[in-house]
Amino acid sequence: MKKIAIIGGGISGLYFANILNNQKDFEYKIFEKKDNYNFLEGYGIQLSVNSIKLLNSIGFKNLPASEVSFPSKVNFIQANNSKKICDIDLTQFNDPLNRYTTLKRSTLLEFLFKNVPENQIKFNSNIKKIENANGFRITLDENKHEEFDYLIIADGIFSKTKSLIFNEVKNPKYNLNVALRGKLKGDYGSDISIYMGSNSHYVIYPVNQNNEYNFVAIIKKKLSSDELQNHDLFKSEEFLASLVSGLQKTSQISSKNLSELKSFPVYVSSKFISLNKKNIFLSGDALFAFPPSFAQGASQSIETANDILKSILSGTNEFYQERIRNISSINNKSKLNHFSFHLSNPINIFIRNKILKYLSKNETFLENYLGKIYRA
Repeated sequence: MKKIAIIGGGISGLYFANILNNQKDFEYKIFEKKDNYNFLEGYGIQLSVNSIKLLNSIGFKNLPASEVSFPSKVNFIQANNSKKICDIDLTQFNDPLNRYTTLKRSTLLEFLFKNVPENQIKFNSNIKKIENANGFRITLDENKHEEFDYLIIADGIFSKTKSLIFNEVKNPKYNLNVALRGKLKGDYGSDISIYMGSNSHYVIYPVNQNNEYNFVAIIKKKLSSDELQNHDLFKSEEFLASLVSGLQKTSQISSKNLSELKSFPVYVSSKFISLNKKNIFLSGDALFAFPPSFAQGASQSIETANDILKSILSGTNEFYQERIRNISSINNKSKLNHFSFHLSNPINIFIRNKILKYLSKNETFLENYLGKIYRA
């Protein structure tokens, strides 16, 4: 019986635990630094067909339909006047059993958590040391030791575990943008809408069938090192209000219809850590964090976890390395999306909108740009 340590109980770690439940030759334990999960948070995520297919194989399709939404289009809108430029049909990437899905992140976490036996997740975990010889010896805060054959590192963008394992770890860089998240009151339809502004963009989409909507904005913002270290700054009402007022005014957004606002600086990775061993794997943001302009964070966390298991079962890193190549492609496309969503020069905006209108209906482009990621 092989033992697997999963460091981090986010989407990637919990999904990996779920698919291990069907593997009789492995046992696992999740080490989660938080003391519990908050299943009441309303912030949304988007899941493309690839990841939905994987989730459906472990029972996600049995979730009540009222808890998810199935957008059929992505609308591209000019933020300063709310005029629609064009749209992309998402249904072309669906199949009869799996559809592009939006939902609350907490809904997915709760579904995954329910399938993990209580004795296989340890909350309030503080890992002090990891010794790597033939396997892994993990030392916890209370000086207790546990040994494992495999190590899955999925503890987020500022992974503490990476610094315990690798000699040189490059910290992610602040990419001069702040994310603003919140719940949006009102009726904004059943599709995803991207509002492109000057040095900012925001996205609105439903998270269930109960007229609950997710709002997320990415806003260009230069911050000093001291400001980035000041966690209270991102919670202050004054700072949150300045971010809202900084968005181009439209009929869609105001302080009156936004609630539960949170902000945080956007950090991105610059390179992958080189792994030469077959018993250490990174997943989620611990593996690589890219700009949030392709809505692929959750999907790639799930797909990476699945490829890690395939690599373990096959005894090769082939599937894992292929996933890294896919993530590199997504990173490049995320950067391109971010650039095009934030244009401010009127001439550049005019050209972008013309190109968007053409490409949004070009089947060859859509298959190469989206299809190979959504349903590869």
